[in-house]
Amino acid sequence: MTEPSSSNTQKLDFSAINKTTAKSFNEQKNLIKRLFKGNTAQCDTCKQPLKLVVPTEKAKTGHYGVFCKKGCTDILLEIDLL
Repeated sequence: MTEPSSSNTQKLDFSAINKTTAKSFNEQKNLIKRLFKGNTAQCDTCKQPLKLVVPTEKAKTGHYGVFCKKGCTDILLEIDLL
């Protein structure tokens, strides 16, 4: 069995992956903050308004997060209810 030569294998750049992940996380966090403040935002894909779904006094179960009607944007929030 022969090993692939080093020129044929790809080197993973975890630094670039980490930067991309951190940027995406911060963008989502800022989007959620804007929606909690009452500002509006549109889905980047379908341009529909995004909806923030949070627990209410009557409905304390379900999926909470940021969604668009078409499902392009689907950010689930983990919320601890006391």
